Amino acid sequence: MAAGPPVGRDVPASQTLSRGIRVLEVLADAGESLTIDDIAGRLEVHRSVAYRLVRTLEHHGLVVRDSSGRIELGARLAALAAGVTRDLQAQALPELTAVANDLGMTCFLSLLDRDEAITIASIEPRHAVASVAQRPGARHPVTVGAPGKAILAQVPLDQWPDGVGTGLVEEVRVVGTQGYATSHDEVIRSVQSVAVPLALRDRPPAALAVVHVVDSTDPRRVAERLSRSADAIRTALQG
Repeated sequence: MAAGPPVGRDVPASQTLSRGIRVLEVLADAGESLTIDDIAGRLEVHRSVAYRLVRTLEHHGLVVRDSSGRIELGARLAALAAGVTRDLQAQALPELTAVANDLGMTCFLSLLDRDEAITIASIEPRHAVASVAQRPGARHPVTVGAPGKAILAQVPLDQWPDGVGTGLVEEVRVVGTQGYATSHDEVIRSVQSVAVPLALRDRPPAALAVVHVVDSTDPRRVAERLSRSADAIRTALQG
């Protein structure tokens, strides 16, 4: 299952380019700066190979070094990311902001990316005492979490990832019936999520969701608010 055409086994791939992309993924997943040795270890390559990859990425502004020589993602990535689904983000951000402030919960937009749900935009509530961060670029398997279930509700079963159990199939069937998905402790411990499907013409399946610390909030009320914003985004994009 993929949001775009996957690279087939019979299509030649650049090992160097692949490793460079893996450096960016490793840094994003780490959530902190890393040393050359850290990167080499995680890529399972010699230190000299990791050094050359980092130097190339550094030249393009995709990674930077701090004062101690540790490596982190560069600001140039933000400029590149801004061009991804630009119109979708432009229409979604006002709605994400409204939902976040209405509910006092972090609201975010996820898209299907191969077998993962990836966050492309997120807004934290303005006045909440405590909120759960959900950073753009965060990803998790589409088979876990409320956004993943809301996305799978839009995907034919024969295109799901391999090895999906009957329990998830039933959960996603319920999403199709009630119009929203919930999760608790699936992606982050002690965190609850509610998501609604966001089906857009000629785009990967998406979901509009909130994430918050577990409490007694009625998920149906949250889903109703999310559905209004999902309808507004869909109408704005599709006229």
